[in-house]
Amino acid sequence: MADKSRDPEALEREIERSRQQLARTIDELAERVNPKNVAQRGAERLKEEADQVAKALGAMVRPSDDEDGEGGQLDRRLVFAGVGAAVIVTALVLRRRRRRRR
Repeated sequence: MADKSRDPEALEREIERSRQQLARTIDELAERVNPKNVAQRGAERLKEEADQVAKALGAMVRPSDDEDGEGGQLDRRLVFAGVGAAVIVTALVLRRRRRRRR
C-alpha cells in the first residue's frame, strides 16, 4: 500500500528534480558522443602528441657548431618532414580502421 504520509506536492517536486537531472545527464552524454566532438578531441590529442614528438626531436637536433655546417647532425627539415609523414600515416591508418569497423 502507498505511504500516505508523503505529501503529493513534495513527490511532484522530487519527480521534477529527477527529470531535470536526467535531462542534463542525457544532454551531457549526447555532447560526449557527438561524432564531431569525438573527432575534434581525437585531432587535438593527435596534435598534442605530435607537438611532444616534435619537441623531443627538436631537443635532439641542434644546429652544428662547425663552420661548414656538416657536423654529423640531422637536418631539422628532414626530421620534421619525417615526423609529419609519420603523423599523416598514423592518421590514415586510424581512419581506415574506423571505416572497416562500420
